[in-house]
Amino acid sequence: MDINFTFSDTIAGYVIDFSLREQSFKLKTSDDREFVIHLMPNTYARFARNLGEPYQDATEQINHLLALPRQMVFAYGTFYPGNGGMLFQAQWLIFPGKGPSNYRHEEPDWWIRQVESIGHSYLKWQFNYPQEPINYRQYRTFLHLGGSKHGDYLQETDTISRLVYGFASAYLLTGKDEFLEGAEAGTNYLRKHMRFFDQDEDIVYWYHGIKVDGEKETKLLTSEFGDDYDSIPMYEQIYALAGPTQTMRITGDQRIMTDIEKTISLFERFYKDEAQEGYFSHIDPIMLSARDESLGANRARKNWNSIGDHAPAYLINLYLATGDSKYAEFLEYTFDTITRFFPDYLNSPFIQERFNEDWSKDQVWGWQQNRAVVGHNLKIAWNLMRMQSLKPKVEYLDFARKIAEEMPDVGCDRQRGGWYDVVDRIKKPDGKHHEFSFHDRKAWWQQEQAILAYLIMHGTLKDDEYLRYAREVAAFYSAFFLDTDDGGVYFNTLANGLPYLVGNERFKGSHSMSGYHSMELCYLSATYINLLIKKQPMFMYFKPYPNSFKDNILRVSPDILPEGSICIEACFINDEPYHDFDAKGLFVNLPQTDNQVRVKVKLAPVTWLD
Repeated sequence: MDINFTFSDTIAGYVIDFSLREQSFKLKTSDDREFVIHLMPNTYARFARNLGEPYQDATEQINHLLALPRQMVFAYGTFYPGNGGMLFQAQWLIFPGKGPSNYRHEEPDWWIRQVESIGHSYLKWQFNYPQEPINYRQYRTFLHLGGSKHGDYLQETDTISRLVYGFASAYLLTGKDEFLEGAEAGTNYLRKHMRFFDQDEDIVYWYHGIKVDGEKETKLLTSEFGDDYDSIPMYEQIYALAGPTQTMRITGDQRIMTDIEKTISLFERFYKDEAQEGYFSHIDPIMLSARDESLGANRARKNWNSIGDHAPAYLINLYLATGDSKYAEFLEYTFDTITRFFPDYLNSPFIQERFNEDWSKDQVWGWQQNRAVVGHNLKIAWNLMRMQSLKPKVEYLDFARKIAEEMPDVGCDRQRGGWYDVVDRIKKPDGKHHEFSFHDRKAWWQQEQAILAYLIMHGTLKDDEYLRYAREVAAFYSAFFLDTDDGGVYFNTLANGLPYLVGNERFKGSHSMSGYHSMELCYLSATYINLLIKKQPMFMYFKPYPNSFKDNILRVSPDILPEGSICIEACFINDEPYHDFDAKGLFVNLPQTDNQVRVKVKLAPVTWLD
């Protein structure tokens, strides 16, 4: 069929040839297709630009940069029909860096400066800080594109917890007190307003949220979200722990530790399927039963969230803070369950995400049916590699590699860059998975999963193909998702990378977005790039209360990394050099004191391992 209309699009790839006379260059995409890009007299260019930075013009350097073989570039322009094919003219170009192996997102402080900017944006948007004190009574779930509040009075537990996680992560990377203040104030607010301690059962569970109207407060026990309405979904209980747990890593607050332990008791007693393994996805609010008829389509179901979200949301951070073997065993249980039941490679390159009680496939549930969430597949690969460094197993490594090698062909946009959202799990008659379930847009959190998965896989396994995929998606994210006008990141982009600003997806705060994924990405990208890939040191900050951690030992590993790959190079307490630490064991023996102390550690890669 001849195409006789124009359309605009993006082409991403690597320069393989440049003609100064013709003012055109040949580009090879990630999947090895070649395009000829024609420059116009008014084509302009910029470099990747971090939040808080001025415009980074590259127009005067276009010819120089395009003359560098393997220089990566994003070209946005228009396809014109013509004799023998389509002509593509570039309106503008984005360069990820100044050279073929130069990527701005690999600068030592790129992600640290980004998390600081995002953190300050949310402090301003939610609390008008620093003009006013941080007061979570002012928190609202929904924020407009520029950060203004939507006008409702809903406060969701999970979105507050996720923002708390972001503030805590920002403190770990920057040591700025306003972020710890935001994390602790949010944790205290959650404990006071969203936590229910059942003294009879000795468990803690968390309200879905509250509605605030002046001094009036209405507690919402069950979920208000459509998929989970009138139930207590496990993922909400899981993510209620995300922010407090990350905060506890900094301070050792034992009140938080008690809440975590009693919430885990809720999981073990009311969500766990002792007979057939795993955890149920929902329980009813009266009997706390996963089999109550009132649950409808969620009755006696298991899913990715109820099994797999423990690790990234709170459990890995809980293990990092405590070193307790029981949490390592909990992690092993969840990953063993995932590797046993989730692969489905005889039928699909994607995992199976939803199950009935007996682990038979649930492919008729709600919106998901037999569809794949691309980011969940990548999330499993990322977290399997974290677990592989704690307790290596052949099945963990094989499963992670299988996902990493299958996903680019079925979930990635190899022409434009970036990763898709939800696609059909089963191939169409033409043998492809190009059937988008709802749209071809790209969500910020799915880019995060791809970046972290391929960064840690390269950092651990040293496979250059994984580094290429990590760079491609991080370059796409850095080029298109950062809102350099209003701050923060966009929820979705169109396939071509331009921001999609319609409906809830135009918001900076919603049921799905609250500074969590964007700040988690900064925290772990800084960790993986600096310590595993670029082999350069980085600082982390803590502020423990007196006698808060067991045996007065502060564990400072930023993540579960390959054993022996990093060490403590230096330590400072209240900005004074301090030498009572175990460099290889990655812990600091805290001084005996009645005061809260500021601990700064310099973590460095152990380069002799290479």
